[in-house]
Amino acid sequence: MDQMLAQEYLRELHVVRQVSPHTINAYEKDLKILFEKLQESHTEIAKLTSDQVRSWVGRLHSQGLAPRSIARTLSAWRGFYLWLANQKKLIAHNPLDDIKAPKRLKPLPKALSVEGAINLVESAAKKDIQEDEFLRARNKAIFELLYSSGLRLSELLGIDLVPVQSKDYESSGWIDFESGEVMVLGKGGKRRTVPVGSAALSAIQDWISIYKARPIKNQQQGAEHIQPLFINKQGKRVSSRTVQKHLAELAVRAGLPTHVHPHMLRHSFASHVLQSSGDLRAVQEMLGHTSITSTQIYTALDFQHLAQAYDHAHPRAKSKKRET
Repeated sequence: MDQMLAQEYLRELHVVRQVSPHTINAYEKDLKILFEKLQESHTEIAKLTSDQVRSWVGRLHSQGLAPRSIARTLSAWRGFYLWLANQKKLIAHNPLDDIKAPKRLKPLPKALSVEGAINLVESAAKKDIQEDEFLRARNKAIFELLYSSGLRLSELLGIDLVPVQSKDYESSGWIDFESGEVMVLGKGGKRRTVPVGSAALSAIQDWISIYKARPIKNQQQGAEHIQPLFINKQGKRVSSRTVQKHLAELAVRAGLPTHVHPHMLRHSFASHVLQSSGDLRAVQEMLGHTSITSTQIYTALDFQHLAQAYDHAHPRAKSKKRET
């Protein structure tokens, strides 16, 4: 009887609602799990309770089923019981109405080790990795600044050589070399000031000396008073795609075992500052996070780092399986 109802429901999904065959197959497997649970608990299909469903969901989660998969399974069960209530009039209340899947864990941001980050930015200045002096100086300055100040790539690319404010244009960002700070326009139109390290300031000054010496038009067309800090060889503001491409190539040449993107340098900045200072509020302000909840994810990275250090250093940390 239960299987007949399931086939009738799936047939309606396919014919009437035009649900894809892939989804039908997935729902069929999910309903099979439902009927197995009903049989194991000696429960009639119309007498399933919310408490039973919660118990089953808890068991599926403890067995390692991903929250995404549990959510899909619950969706299949919920739809079936809604159909039983509306079409078949077999139940008065859907036992799945107030059941929620376990929350999906947000993946931790990927950050480089301190040694990896330093190796990466220092590699940008090596002639054997980048022969072109223009690209070598520009990329070194970009990567040093990304890691030094934890900027978003869009924030960094909006920086001008000198700040401009007129009725038609206002600079999104600029660097104050005297105070060792960068001013940027972040998400939500919020301005913030972030310290810039001496290595980054030195790299930027080296880049500016090459930038100014080039016999090319360094201004954007139609706005000759605007001078982007980071330009391509045509004198236009460098694109995010170009920076991503050069950084990925540099990481490969530097021997890093992972794909590196600009945001990874921001994650590395946050993780390394937090490891050294433990000041979550300061990291929040430098990253430009509105809520400290967004910054707290880096405490997990910090703990992960400490756990790895413990595992490698403590003589009783390793399990017997790994001891040889």
